[in-house]
Amino acid sequence: MERKTKIGNIEIGNGVFLAPMEDVCDLPFRIVCKRLGADIVYTEFIAAEGIIRHSRKSKQKMTLTSEERPVSVQIFGENIDSMIESAKIVEDAGADILDINFGCWVKKVVRREAGAAFLKKPDEMAELTRRVQEAVSIPVTVKTRLGWDKKSIDIVRIAKMIEEAGAKALAVHCRTRDMGMTGEADWTWGKKIKEAIDIPFILNGDVNTPEDAKRAFEETNCDAVMIGRAAIGYPFIFQQVKDFLETGEYQESPDIYTRANVCLQHLEMTNKYKGDRGIVAFRKHYSGYFKGFYGASELRSSLMAFKEFDPIKERIDSYIKYLEGNDRLDPISKTRHRAKLSCDDSRYVRKQTVGV
Repeated sequence: MERKTKIGNIEIGNGVFLAPMEDVCDLPFRIVCKRLGADIVYTEFIAAEGIIRHSRKSKQKMTLTSEERPVSVQIFGENIDSMIESAKIVEDAGADILDINFGCWVKKVVRREAGAAFLKKPDEMAELTRRVQEAVSIPVTVKTRLGWDKKSIDIVRIAKMIEEAGAKALAVHCRTRDMGMTGEADWTWGKKIKEAIDIPFILNGDVNTPEDAKRAFEETNCDAVMIGRAAIGYPFIFQQVKDFLETGEYQESPDIYTRANVCLQHLEMTNKYKGDRGIVAFRKHYSGYFKGFYGASELRSSLMAFKEFDPIKERIDSYIKYLEGNDRLDPISKTRHRAKLSCDDSRYVRKQTVGV
C-alpha cells in the first residue's frame, strides 16, 4: 500500500531516490535518473568551506536545472558557522532540499571531524542540524549511518534527536562507519528507526533490485528507499522499481537499443557539462549500460581508449550491428519478470530513442 508523506512541501509516496555519490551524481546523471523514474535526486556531497569560498568545483556541483527537481543538495563540514553560511548559499542557488552528510566514512572526511565522525558526538550532530534548519526556509534532511561501529550503534536515540532538532527527513545507510561499503546492510534497524520517529525515514544500503526495494518497504515500513551503486551505468532501475511496486512486474533488461541510446545521450550531456574531462569521467558507466550482453566486456575495454564522442558512438553502433548479425540481441541472462508492455510503450521499444 502506498503511503503519502511529505518532506517539507514535497509529497512522496513509496519514494525511490537517487543516493548522493561523490564523482557520480553530477548534473547529467541526475537528469538521466530523474527522467527514468527517480522521485528525488541528490547532488554529490559538497564541502561547506568550498561553498563559502566560491570554489569552481563547488559551484559546478551546485549547478541545478528545473528538469531535475525536486533536487537535494548535500553538504558536509565540521564547523557550524560554515555550515550555516553554506546552507544559505545553497538555498539561494535554488535547492529544493538541503541534506546534511553525517555518514561519509572515508578517512579524509572523518579526520576533519566531519561526516560519520558526528556519530561519536550525537549532541553536536543534533545542534548542527537545529542551527542549519533555523537558518534556511527550505527543508533540511539528514543522512547518516547506524553507528561508528557495531559496538556503538545508537541510531534509534540519534534518530529521535535529529527529529527533535527540526530535520524534515532522515536517511540511514544501514551499515556502520567501520564497514565502509563492505558486508551486508542490516535492515533490521530500519523498522526500529521508523517506529521511533514521525518524520519520513529513508532506507539506504543494498537496495540493488526491484525485489530489494519491495522487501525494504514491507520489512521496515520505510517511506522511501535510496538507490546508489546499483544505478551507476544502470539508471533504468528507477523505472523498474516503480513498475514493480505498482504492478508486481517489470522488464528486467531494457533492450540493447534503449541502453545504447540512453548511454550516448548521457555521455553527450556529460561531455558538454565537463568539457575535456567528460569522456574520461564517464568511463565508470560503460559496464552498467552494457552488462549482460554478449561481448560487453570487450566493448567496454575498447571504449575506455577513446577520448572523443564520435569514435565512441561509431564503436557502439558497430557493436549493435555485430549483435544483430549474429542473432545475439537478447541479454545472456533471461528475464524473470518481464512486463507486458504495449507495442507503443516508448520506454522500451526497440530502436526508439529514449528522451533522456
